[in-house]
Amino acid sequence: MKASSTPPSTIDEYILGFPREAQKKLSELRATIRRAAPDAVEKIAYRMPTFFQEKNLVHFAAYAHHIGFYPAASGIAAFKDELTGYVTSKGAVQFPIEKPLPLELVTRIVEFRVAENETKAAARKKAKTKAT
Repeated sequence: MKASSTPPSTIDEYILGFPREAQKKLSELRATIRRAAPDAVEKIAYRMPTFFQEKNLVHFAAYAHHIGFYPAASGIAAFKDELTGYVTSKGAVQFPIEKPLPLELVTRIVEFRVAENETKAAARKKAKTKAT
């Protein structure tokens, strides 16, 4: 990423801060997430592109050798068998920059996170209604 004293304020600005090949991958990932979560709001959170629906759905970021995808711990756990070929941690997966992105898998993870956030939001609303 280009050195800048001001962090990007939009996902477009974030993507433009990288070399063309990374821009292409970031744009593909963004479009895939947008299709899987059409009602989500785009924003920058934790200095990364973020999709928000009820709460944060997923984040992503570019690095020298990989694209980081952050679908929360639940997203990693639910798809752990399909993520075995990638470096993962509790809430993140690394997609090597030199390989194609697993966009179909990303779609399913994002759809899982949308459903999860909607279920949790409905439960919160129900609990709040009972409390009043």
